[in-house]
Amino acid sequence: MASKTVKVGSSVGLHARPASVIADAAGEYDEDILLTLAGNEDDDDETDAASSLMIMALGAEQGDEVTVTSENAEAVEKIAALIESDLDA
Repeated sequence: MASKTVKVGSSVGLHARPASVIADAAGEYDEDILLTLAGNEDDDDETDAASSLMIMALGAEQGDEVTVTSENAEAVEKIAALIESDLDA
């Protein structure tokens, strides 16, 4: 299982537009990609990265740490890079 923790780069956090971009990218992979907001390490707090509504429900703001986890290391890197980006720019 691959994982990477990154800081949210979007100025509005993981809200509508950033969540949609991330979910679309996650949907390109067959493997599950899970997101966890730092401080919520309980498995019940894992969010499906392919769901923009679930991503928005995380409530992640700019600068918050999010951990990306998947069996696919390439997927982890791609989604982590998107989370770090300012997707509202």
